Amino acid sequence: MRAVVYRGANDLRVETLPVPPIRSGEILVRVAVCGVCPTDIKKIKYGTVAPPRVFGHETAGTIVRVGALVRGFRIGNRVGLHHHVPCLGCHACRHRAFAQCAQYKRTGITAGFEPAGGGYAEYVRVMPFVLPGVVKIPARNSFAEGAMLEPVNTVLKGIKRLSLLPGDVVLVAGQGPIGLMFTRLLALQGVTVLASDLLETRLRLAKAFGARHVFQPSSTGTTPVPFSDADRPPRSSGSLELLIQRITRGRGLDAAVIAVPSIEVVRQAQQLVRGAGQVLLFSHTKRGEQAELDLATICVDEKDLIGSYSADLTLQSAVARLIFSRKFDVRRLITHEFGLAETSAAVDLAAHPTADSLKVVVANGVI
Repeated sequence: MRAVVYRGANDLRVETLPVPPIRSGEILVRVAVCGVCPTDIKKIKYGTVAPPRVFGHETAGTIVRVGALVRGFRIGNRVGLHHHVPCLGCHACRHRAFAQCAQYKRTGITAGFEPAGGGYAEYVRVMPFVLPGVVKIPARNSFAEGAMLEPVNTVLKGIKRLSLLPGDVVLVAGQGPIGLMFTRLLALQGVTVLASDLLETRLRLAKAFGARHVFQPSSTGTTPVPFSDADRPPRSSGSLELLIQRITRGRGLDAAVIAVPSIEVVRQAQQLVRGAGQVLLFSHTKRGEQAELDLATICVDEKDLIGSYSADLTLQSAVARLIFSRKFDVRRLITHEFGLAETSAAVDLAAHPTADSLKVVVANGVI
């Protein structure tokens, strides 16, 4: 089979590998679609893990082989895969800290070499401990929708970490694919979303995804950049702080979701949330980043600074209902499709998004 092999920092090569053999408790899936995720991008761009590996973990495809001991799946099932599944019994799992579970940290899907997801290949082997995360895709839905299960799950998990009530006001900073997912899911829960982004096109999408208010800072500060045409989304003039004061009647934000890797935005959010509000970090996944914070805002003002990473298996059914019912139509997020041989270009576009690019996927045929 063909696979895209990571051979070092910024070095992806299309190679021929053996189709991975499966054991009695495993399944083999022919990959149809694999999304390009920022966590894989960072590993590829910065060379943070040892080669060789086959990356790609937002994967959907068709089961072509089923081990003798596998129950509940058969050849021909169209499925979305889930590469990390917790044991549900350890100390971390009892605290619902699933991403800290030792089993969860293992990757259970591979196209060869060290298991790393493997979706940038024609076939992947799915190990027994991650089979509970495999979801069948209904006939009316696409492989691309199945591949979006994992990223939407990670966003819903992040939202569950916030103590929100209907009508609360939340800033979602950054309206790339992840930020738009936050905007949509928060809006579906009755939260008033204030979306911010540097790009006008993304703010239009944020309005379509349910944002009640939008704000476009300049690239060098907080001065709003005026929209140029008549169908611009509504936005109050003035600073972000003044806009928030008006929306919340002086109370301040109930929470802020940071979907851009900006330390300055984190600092600003800490000032803009109300006492006992929350700031959720979602994009700061690069080790070693340091930031100065006013610790009294956390201690005296009781403003929580929290993080959320990866997915929650217990939310998988809820995520599947949202996506497959199209209550959350994730198809609107997918803007670019590349063939397997073009994976390097797909990763590069996702790492350097343009005004018209959102979710980038690698596809083997119909998505």
